[in-house]
Amino acid sequence: MVRRAYCPEQRIYLPNTEAGVKELISQIPDPTEVGRVILKATGGMELTSALTLHQAGFPVVVINPRQSRNFAKATNQLAKIDKVDVKILAFFGEALRPEVRTMAAEETDLVTRRRQIVEMLTSERNRLTSIRGKAREDIEANIGWLNQRLKGIDEQIAQQIKESTLWTEQEAILTSVPRVGIVVASTLLSSLPELGTLTPKQISSLVGLAPMNCDSGQMRDKRRITGGRASVRAVLYMAALVLVRYNPVIRAFYARLLARGKLKKVVLTACMHKLLIILNAMLKQKTAWRKAVVVPA
Repeated sequence: MVRRAYCPEQRIYLPNTEAGVKELISQIPDPTEVGRVILKATGGMELTSALTLHQAGFPVVVINPRQSRNFAKATNQLAKIDKVDVKILAFFGEALRPEVRTMAAEETDLVTRRRQIVEMLTSERNRLTSIRGKAREDIEANIGWLNQRLKGIDEQIAQQIKESTLWTEQEAILTSVPRVGIVVASTLLSSLPELGTLTPKQISSLVGLAPMNCDSGQMRDKRRITGGRASVRAVLYMAALVLVRYNPVIRAFYARLLARGKLKKVVLTACMHKLLIILNAMLKQKTAWRKAVVVPA
């Protein structure tokens, strides 16, 4: 696949490979002279470029595709072609100057692959409810194989964390929270490297757990969460389901909101938000869990 790099002076066509990115690096100014490099998230295809540029010292920002598309519509650029896309990314970076955040040096492929296997397992188990005969036997065999692969992936993730001193320290802090395990910790470390570096409001917005107003004129609609990193929200959701039963702080918070008459779905989302804020504060302060930890609701 061919990717395009754009700057006001020239447009360069290069392959989306490590060699291609290195060729790009050789043709652009020193990292200290570059304000930011804007990349659009493309289902993981941007990782090679992002990591190579980051390791070379360039300030890299990976934005949500919806952000660039909305920006394009706002500037009346409705056509969806590469030539327009690269210009929009450049204009987006210049106009809005998105914040440059630190990136994880470790590969995120294992965590991404684990999520994919879990999704395949869910699909196969759902199919069992309506399948009979030989087809059922095949599905059951595939579920067994997927379970083995899931176990292998978990072992690789654990090894990856052990090989990184920084990850080992951060993983120890995260898993000190009662009922927060290695899967939650590894997903957060790889998919949310900004954890522990941002304010509560910033990290909530980044994940997509900050309630947004939906008002227009005299209408005042319910606030809703939107955007952000779905994979992180998914793992926080699963963690919250467990923590509302076994974690003393989250369980008390959950019971308190239910007593106020809040809907369970709303309360569970609030618990996800509280958990995220607690974990962010723990990494920022480099402190392990304490039963008396208090974080504003």
